[in-house]
Amino acid sequence: MRVFVTGATGFIGSAVVRELIDAGHQVLGLCRSDDKAAALVAAGAEVQRGSLEDLDSLKDGAARADGVIHLAFNHDFSKFAANCEDDRRVIKALGSVLAGSNRPLIVTSGTGMAHAAPGQPATERHAAIGSDVIPRAASEEAAAAIAADGVNVSVVRLPQVHDTVKQGLVTYAISVFRDKGVCAYVGDGHNRWPAASVLDVARLYRLAIEKAEPNAIYHAVAEEGVPLRDIVQTLGRRLKLPVKSLAPEEAQDFFGWLAMFAGHDAPASSEQTRKKLGWQPTGPGLIADLAQLHVAET
Repeated sequence: MRVFVTGATGFIGSAVVRELIDAGHQVLGLCRSDDKAAALVAAGAEVQRGSLEDLDSLKDGAARADGVIHLAFNHDFSKFAANCEDDRRVIKALGSVLAGSNRPLIVTSGTGMAHAAPGQPATERHAAIGSDVIPRAASEEAAAAIAADGVNVSVVRLPQVHDTVKQGLVTYAISVFRDKGVCAYVGDGHNRWPAASVLDVARLYRLAIEKAEPNAIYHAVAEEGVPLRDIVQTLGRRLKLPVKSLAPEEAQDFFGWLAMFAGHDAPASSEQTRKKLGWQPTGPGLIADLAQLHVAET
């Protein structure tokens, strides 16, 4: 299978590229820079020159492939809502090429998009919250729209994806902690974030595109919910910083944009995903990776 991968040189994308190639697939990776193109070639992939802003390059890549994994996303949170709408346009462009062909498209979302009852794990059966509430849900809305146009599209919802270098939202929290000189959680810190190692997530994407089940939703969750207090205390030890609890009204000033997540309880299940794909995560847990965190010198 020849797979077009957007975000092919990113944290998750580079692991997906390796996973696909090791499984005998061919990879066409979206790339705009020479140095990243060289890295793709070294990994054994072909290069599709272009960017998220160049919809023609995306359409061309999709036309040249047997399936598409869409991982690229602009993580500039200063214009988060606009970036989410850009992702809607990207998914629509990819779908316009794949409609009616049965060639699969895997769209990326987050477990936090699932509309679960408070305190209950989000499951694959939970519909996405509307983009008017959470802008990132635009990706799932776009997937539903192109499915109605005859695209074989499925969704992978991500938790905090980690190794010892990057850990999703935890990476942003680390930056805040180093800047403030203290690690902090909100209230009792019992709110939970789901997690999975990057290599386990890469394997899930491969299994998802090989199965190519229309309208499927998969949760790339290895750990249903890691308490924020455990995460922050581990970081305090690794960063050699004190740890404290914040009152909810202090969170915004301390965390900035991250405050909306810092006190949020968002466990998620992957029981259905494991049954459908035979996916069994084997990588280290989030706390284990944070205990071995690569700490840059300041």
